[in-house]
Amino acid sequence: MRNERILFVAESADGQIVGTVQLITALPENQPHRADIAKMLVRSSARRQGIGARMMAAVDDAARNTGKSVLVLDAVTGGDAERLYERAGWQRVGNVPNYALMPDGTFCGTTFFHKQLA
Repeated sequence: MRNERILFVAESADGQIVGTVQLITALPENQPHRADIAKMLVRSSARRQGIGARMMAAVDDAARNTGKSVLVLDAVTGGDAERLYERAGWQRVGNVPNYALMPDGTFCGTTFFHKQLA
């Protein structure tokens, strides 16, 4: 299995990178219909401008174009991204406490989401 990823980059008018997200399309053989979303990041100064929503729409299109029908991602529980994903049609699956470390070393929970593409 190859580690295939599609990297999306959002740039400002002056060429500064303001957002990124990755679509991971290479998964186990029994999941050829699924892809994972990873590292969805929007620079704090560029938030609330629709950049995240546009990047997620581009991810949906790319996933469809590669034959994927189920998408999965996780996000910091209680973070701003949860609202973005829910507005984009993602379904909350559940929370895992103490899943990862924040930059300051404290534990944070994660919330898993899935989306069924038509």
